[in-house]
Amino acid sequence: MHPLIAPLEGSLIVSCQAYPGEAMRDPSTMAQIANAVQTGGASAVRAQGLDDIRAVKNAIDIPVIGIWKDGTDGVFITPTLDHCRAVVDAGADILALDGTTRPRPDGRTFTQTVHAVREFFDGPLMADCDSLDSALLAADAGVEIIGTTLAGYTPARPKTDGPDLDLLHELAARLPASSVLVAEGRVHTPAHAAAARATGAFAVVVGTAITHPTTLTTWFHHAVTTA
Repeated sequence: MHPLIAPLEGSLIVSCQAYPGEAMRDPSTMAQIANAVQTGGASAVRAQGLDDIRAVKNAIDIPVIGIWKDGTDGVFITPTLDHCRAVVDAGADILALDGTTRPRPDGRTFTQTVHAVREFFDGPLMADCDSLDSALLAADAGVEIIGTTLAGYTPARPKTDGPDLDLLHELAARLPASSVLVAEGRVHTPAHAAAARATGAFAVVVGTAITHPTTLTTWFHHAVTTA
């Protein structure tokens, strides 16, 4: 197991991202949030965009999982080999990329992309998967971290209320020992996080429920105005 992965076992990873056009969409703001969640006990931070990755990397002492979202449809999470190289060059300790079997913008398959990345990056890879099939394919390609990030966000599986525990259960039983399972996606409460861990997740990623005040405000606003 890669030395960056072992300390993540049984831990919380926090995704620090803001959407385009939001007031918090600023690398220095994301770096401050990353510093705050490290103080709160996060074992790693997931950062989006090259400027954010650089800023977060300089602000914390824990690993940075880097992604680059480019586009809004199809494969847009670190979608090409060029995106992968840029994320690595920005300072990511762990490179995360779309791990689905959908067509990629540069024409490479997921497995071809992974093999090409290995030529210039020896850190761990994280595959953002959407199904059992895509997760097993990523593991077969040698990816160290399998995330359920995209489960419910492609046609492969229905969108669940909270994390996809059924998928987590399947993956916990089927993934090889060379890959670890990380729960990500709709982990909105401490109870969700505990359930994901109990279902077999090596670690749990939480984003919106910690670092996205606009969404949190809409939750509470809805609760108050519809009471």
